[in-house]
Amino acid sequence: MQEEIKALIQNRTWDLVPRPPTANIVGSKWVFKTKLKEDGTIYGYKARLVAQGFSQIPGLDFGETFSPVIKHTTIRLILSLAVTLGWTMRQLDVKNAFLHGFLKEEVFMEQPLGFINENLPNHVCKLKLLSLWP
Repeated sequence: MQEEIKALIQNRTWDLVPRPPTANIVGSKWVFKTKLKEDGTIYGYKARLVAQGFSQIPGLDFGETFSPVIKHTTIRLILSLAVTLGWTMRQLDVKNAFLHGFLKEEVFMEQPLGFINENLPNHVCKLKLLSLWP
C-alpha cells in the first residue's frame, strides 16, 4: 500500500480539495493480489487503489467510457520484431497504472482508507486526468 500511495503521489494523480456540496463523490477501495511464481509459490503481494466508479451516474458524471488496452496484433508485432532483430526478451511487470487522457467531467474520490490526510480529513481527491508516466 505504501508503494502504491508513493507512486500515486509522485505522479500527482489528484489534488486534495474541499468537498464540493453538489458533486457526486466516488468511493475508493484497496484491492489486494498475491503474486505467484510459475511453481505456485508466493513471490510478493500487490495493493492497488481503485475508484469505485459504479457509483457514478451516466450522463451526469460521465458521457462515455473508454479503457485502452493493448491489442494482440501489437504484441505479435513486437515479438516478431524482437525475433527478427535479435532483441533480448525480458518479462515486463507493470507496477503502477495511472490515468492518462482527457475528460470533460470533474471526478472526485474519497481519500483512501489508511491514508487520510490528518490536516485535511474532510477533503476529497480531485482526480487529475492527465497523469504522465514518470
